[in-house]
Amino acid sequence: MGAGHAHDQTGGNERSLKIALALTGSFLIAEVIGGIVTNSLALISDAAHMLTDTAALMIALVAIAIAKRPADRKRTFGYYRFEILAAAFNALLLFGVAIYILYEAYLRLKSPPQIESIGMLVVAVLGLIVNIVSMRLLSGKQESSLNIKGAYLEVWSDLLGSVGVIAGAIIIRFTGWAWVDSVIAVLIGLWVLPRTWILLKSSLNVLLEGVPEDIDIDKLEKALRGSFGVRGIHDLHVWALTSGKASLTVHIVNDPAVNPEAEVLPAVRQMLNDKFGISHITVQFELTPCEQALAAEHFKLSPGLHPAGAAVEVESKK
Repeated sequence: MGAGHAHDQTGGNERSLKIALALTGSFLIAEVIGGIVTNSLALISDAAHMLTDTAALMIALVAIAIAKRPADRKRTFGYYRFEILAAAFNALLLFGVAIYILYEAYLRLKSPPQIESIGMLVVAVLGLIVNIVSMRLLSGKQESSLNIKGAYLEVWSDLLGSVGVIAGAIIIRFTGWAWVDSVIAVLIGLWVLPRTWILLKSSLNVLLEGVPEDIDIDKLEKALRGSFGVRGIHDLHVWALTSGKASLTVHIVNDPAVNPEAEVLPAVRQMLNDKFGISHITVQFELTPCEQALAAEHFKLSPGLHPAGAAVEVESKK
């Protein structure tokens, strides 16, 4: 049995998240008041997204703190998976907000209210500034963490909402078309939904221990089979504990003429790390595949007929 391990601390820029949370939370109150005073659904829609931004940033911070906890006797893999749960929760939160805004816009399209476009414009511009600052703080980490990506997507959708509200306020100011407010709210909701689905799908793939999206399992299997001293492989499993922390287990049928621990394992470990970014691996070496060993035991064949049978039988019981 051979294993290669790499244990990194949970990533995430906590300082950036805290600053973004302070900015977003502070402006949320002003935007809610502004939406009520101006009677703008687009602004209220933006405020609702700002609320989910605040919740997402808080959840992301909590997830990072919990994920840093060391492994214990009950959770031997540690708490890395909590970050993925946070990302999935943020996606569901975004779905709920988008659906609510679409429904409210439908009601308002039938009876457009009077809208204070100047107040709507001022609040939206301030919101845009807050979102731009928050996005810049989070942009560096969002590609390496689904948790941070969830918070980043929340802020990004809110920034788009602010741009939409600004455009709507200008149009309403010069045309008086109050229905534009509801149309912009609908467009914001429709833009958010597909991106939210992508985030939710990525989170569910990790929770279901699927192959990480950035790993081509066919290329990985081909690379393993082509490694020095490898005659065959089976029971190959690749999954991720959280974003950027892929793990692999595999049974390798090695050439009996080589030393698997000294010659095969180092080469396999190096290849998996260099080509696929996988450093947490567990390898079981065998002289014959497990299926053959089990068949030999079932039919009680003589070890003389299968020289490696006894050794594989012991290995398979471990």
